[in-house]
Amino acid sequence: MLNLSEKHSMIQKIAEKIAKEKVAPRAKEIDSTGAFPWDLIDVYKKHGFLYLMLPERFGGLDGDITSLCLVTEELAKVSGASSLIPLAHHVGVMPIMVAANDEQKEYLYNKIIDPEKMYIVAFCLTEPQAGSDASHMATSVVKDGNYYYMNGKKSMITNGANADLYTVFATTNPKARTKGISAFYVERDYPGVIIGKSEDKLGMIGSDITEIMFENVRLTKDNLLGKEGQGWDIAMSTLNLSRPAVGAQAVGIAQGALDFSVEYAWKRVQFGQKLADFEGIQFMVADMATQIEAARALVYDAAHLLDMKVYERDKMSAIGVDKLSAMAKVYSADVAMKVTTDAVQILGGCGYTKDYPVERMMRDAKATQIYEGTNQVQRIVIARDIFRKFMP
Repeated sequence: MLNLSEKHSMIQKIAEKIAKEKVAPRAKEIDSTGAFPWDLIDVYKKHGFLYLMLPERFGGLDGDITSLCLVTEELAKVSGASSLIPLAHHVGVMPIMVAANDEQKEYLYNKIIDPEKMYIVAFCLTEPQAGSDASHMATSVVKDGNYYYMNGKKSMITNGANADLYTVFATTNPKARTKGISAFYVERDYPGVIIGKSEDKLGMIGSDITEIMFENVRLTKDNLLGKEGQGWDIAMSTLNLSRPAVGAQAVGIAQGALDFSVEYAWKRVQFGQKLADFEGIQFMVADMATQIEAARALVYDAAHLLDMKVYERDKMSAIGVDKLSAMAKVYSADVAMKVTTDAVQILGGCGYTKDYPVERMMRDAKATQIYEGTNQVQRIVIARDIFRKFMP
């Protein structure tokens, strides 16, 4: 049981209501058609889910990582794809939160909060040849006088096809590896920004994942987030902030699958008794529920530490947030995959059909083990943190 503040409890209740009344009735259709759910984006905007973490002085809700986790979990209980859109949007906003100066924040936050426009942000780090090994990115920026010129391709960009703003990581000095990476904001209408193909995915259908190309896109120093060479730290700080929210998404998907399978087991009769009366089913449900609660505890523990506003990466490392953030993501994602698979098993043949939501939940759960750093990479992060005290 989470010990939430009054504000967090209110945010959770609003998200729960929106999930049940607006998102759940649309979940099957969104997964079936793959159409981007602009109607839900409008609902999210009206309830502040697209500017949840922005300061009140700009019209935001002045929320935190815990707030983002609560909203994401509730939406994910009924639709993984519909929870991914605002989650990925906030990942795109986080580099601005972490590194932008006051003038940049005022300019960009006002665009995001503009009540007349549904303004979506995308985080652009991954490339065709630089996924888990993002430091080998090929997207480059060359400085010429007062301008920067960006060239390259980003891939697997969530919200890419529908975003108005991109936070982009590119190398200004390839020989310097991570020390040569810088962060920029790029607006969709800049000449040279090209939207590429969208991927045909296993799950999270309705949330677009797209290629973005940059062909001689001209930028100024005002587009630079932080200083040249700080991009890698900005990206890693962003991922540390966002991983608990991905964990919350996984917890939500798992909880939705458990809730449905428990109700099904209670109503379904086989061999003259309810499925819920079989000891084998009871053991499965008990394990599923226990694993979800453990994952949830990890997620909100990490979120609480991050809400101490330790956005700088060195501070995060000093108090072990890197490790806890990775643990929250990797464990929750693995739990989501196991719980949704068990939910399909409880429903048997029915669970394997699209008439029931658990097969969709199982497909959606798989994505949480891959994006925001694969679970294998998270285990490397955790192990390195554990062994750090022995390193010279």
